[in-house]
Amino acid sequence: MSITAWIGIAVVLVTVWALIKRYETKLVLITAGLFLACISLQPMGALDAFAKSMTNNGLILAICSSMGFAMVIQMTECDVHLVKLLSAPLSKFGFLLVPATTALTYFICIAIPSAAGCAAAVGPTLIPLLLRAKVSPQAAGAAILAGTFGSMLSPGLSHNAYVAKISGLSVMQTIGVHMNYTLVCGAIAVIGVTVMCWIMKDYGTNSTQEQKLVEEGTSIQEISLFKALAPLIPVAILVIGNLWVPALKTGVAQAMVIGAIYTLIVSRVNPQTFSKNFFAGMGKGYGQVLGIIISAGVFAAGLKTCGLIDAFINVLKQSNEIARWGGSIGPFVMGVITGSGDAAAFAFNEAVTPHAKEFGMEIPTLGMMAALSGALGRTMSPISGVAIVICGLASINPIDLTKRLWLPMLIAVIFVALTMV
Repeated sequence: MSITAWIGIAVVLVTVWALIKRYETKLVLITAGLFLACISLQPMGALDAFAKSMTNNGLILAICSSMGFAMVIQMTECDVHLVKLLSAPLSKFGFLLVPATTALTYFICIAIPSAAGCAAAVGPTLIPLLLRAKVSPQAAGAAILAGTFGSMLSPGLSHNAYVAKISGLSVMQTIGVHMNYTLVCGAIAVIGVTVMCWIMKDYGTNSTQEQKLVEEGTSIQEISLFKALAPLIPVAILVIGNLWVPALKTGVAQAMVIGAIYTLIVSRVNPQTFSKNFFAGMGKGYGQVLGIIISAGVFAAGLKTCGLIDAFINVLKQSNEIARWGGSIGPFVMGVITGSGDAAAFAFNEAVTPHAKEFGMEIPTLGMMAALSGALGRTMSPISGVAIVICGLASINPIDLTKRLWLPMLIAVIFVALTMV
């Protein structure tokens, strides 16, 4: 390898260290990418990647509209009504309450594709419910966290939109590529967290502090069925339109706008406030989610200019097995140690995934393998945003969550690496 490629390896290590230290993700990726482009005497490579990513129409449409819809769903508390409606029967599950909670969170996360947002919505309802059933707060938190990668099946998830863009498929076709694998990983999470909580003797406990959490609960007393259905409207339109009723087939952005109009009607809030929140959510989507994609593009451009990507692809060409494990374990480990599967997955998919056919894999398969693996790693990370949210709701230590999730998530990512082809 060239001297710039070796410098690239050093920069990657420093970048990982900076992400572990929780420095601002976008700043770290852009700085690293621009530095590598400069030492390779190709600074415009990084700047051109920045400009190109800013105007990616397909991603802007899907991600910004989804975030706008998510903002108004949260503002109107329709997400809380959905949680209350679906969790009402759970009190009858007894010992099966932990796996039922994980499965329910997994399903709700399809409609609310933000892991932290989903946990904030389900936590105030499900944690007191679990504590009343004599489940420890650590197990209650782990049960919720284990289901938060259900967002992989959401048409509003940025990774589905991104991989669809680079592979030339629709978002629903991209979801179809990984749906069975994601469902199996969900089953592994449900069974795994139940077994781990049993091993750690999390059933049949309740202290004074836990009783206080039981009494707090959620402020929603009367469930509105119409509000509860609001988060599901865009998903229903996309699924029905793509699978059964072609007349309803539409894009993600259009489905989100229809869902927002329905939400406005059933919530009867001030239309001006509603509109402001919807567009504020769109701006947040561009600034936060697309911001990471743009930054990952600059980082990938830097890696390309210094020759490190070409060297890595040459290694992957030697064996399909190397590519398989590189596309799964790499994002998984990064998800664990940084608390975010997004940065690693986006950088991998920007730089490596377009070359998938050169080492015997398909672009959508490799792309979603990286995204799913990153999500599994984030799920067991003690420093992820969603873990911090859950720990605040349940008054527990993040390490207690990792103790109960490390084995199920490890089994899940090994399954992905061995079977996703």
